[in-house]
This record gives sequence, structure tokens and C-alpha cells, in this order.
Amino acid sequence: MLIHMNYDRLNDWLGRQAFFDLAMVVQFSREARHNVRVQLHRWVKQGKLLSLRRGFYAWPNRRQPPFLNPAELANALHRPSYLSGLWALSYYGLIPEKTTVFTSVTTRAPCRFENAVGLFEYRHVKAEAFFGYSTLDMADAKVLVARPEKALLDFWHLSEGAWSEDRMTEMRFQNVESVRERRLEQFARRFHSPRLLEAVRMWKKVAEDEREGTVIL
Repeated sequence: MLIHMNYDRLNDWLGRQAFFDLAMVVQFSREARHNVRVQLHRWVKQGKLLSLRRGFYAWPNRRQPPFLNPAELANALHRPSYLSGLWALSYYGLIPEKTTVFTSVTTRAPCRFENAVGLFEYRHVKAEAFFGYSTLDMADAKVLVARPEKALLDFWHLSEGAWSEDRMTEMRFQNVESVRERRLEQFARRFHSPRLLEAVRMWKKVAEDEREGTVIL
């Protein structure tokens, strides 16, 4: 039986959190972990809580700040991680498409979560490739996002096959002036990958064509 916790008390403890996990509830309630998990599961079934993944929750139909920020949630669902790949390329306007999938890289095992907030995908990179991100302010939240150069490299690295000039052109990259080529090369060398260095060479050629307004058929 839960002695210290009911729904109103949970709201008192964590009502100012956009999302929270099982460990936080156990810490505040001082109840046994198993009992807390069972009760939280009941509240999810009753529609009083949203389940974001196992042991991770949010308040449904929240009408007061802080509101749930999907990008911030992407960082929290699977730590350590930062947003990168297609999501970051879309965020920076480097590709014309808008993506609703929150793609991240992590040093942990790859995984995928789908919940009421969105679809979250995590791709694995080695510890030495986990760099090149910064903290951005997004709707009153602090979010870890790859720099434009690292988002490109992560995307190329995690996509199979060689990045030929034709393949690079098919991506329809835009706003190429936001990518610092010197930083792109420096970051690429840290992967120790001839394939990525060749991708950088192809990028520079395609980016130059884009800057000059050349149409490649």
C-alpha cells in the first residue's frame, strides 16, 4: 500500500515538470519502487498520465507552462544523446524537407520510441564520435543539438554506401553557407574514415555549385 503518494500529492511534487521518470517519483514518495511503478501504470490506464516509454511519464492535456518540448524530451528519453542527422539538417534548413522524426545519436545501444508526442530514433556512434554538439534555447528549454557540420557527418556516417557527387546532389542541400568547411574537415578527420573524407570532398563540390547557382541535371 502506498503511504505517502496519491495523485494530488504527485502533482504537488512534480506538477512543475513537463515530464518525469520513475526514479524521481520514488525519491519524492519514499515508497518501494515496485509499488510506485504499479500505481503509475494504473494512472496511465486511467488517462491521468502519459507513458512516454517504460518508466517515463508526462501530464496529459497540460494547459500551463512548462509545456512538453519534444526536442528536450528527445535528449531525456535516452541519455546520453543529442539531436542530429535528418532532424538537425531540417532544423538548420540544410534540406528542404521538414521531418517529424526526432533523430539522435547516442553512445548506448540504438533504440526507437513512439508515443503520443512523436517518434524518437537513436543511432549508435562510438564514444570518440560523440562530439560536435551545442546547447540551444528552444521554447524555454535547453536542447543538445549537433552543429550543422556534425549533423552532416553523422548523417553520412550512419547512412550506408558511398557519398558520390550524384548522391550528394540528390539530397538538394540548401543554405550551404551555414556550414563552415574548415570545421567540417576538422570534425571529419576525428572519425578516421576515408569514406567520410571523400564525402566532405563531394560536399564541397556540390556546395560550390549551389553557391554559384549551378543547376546539375
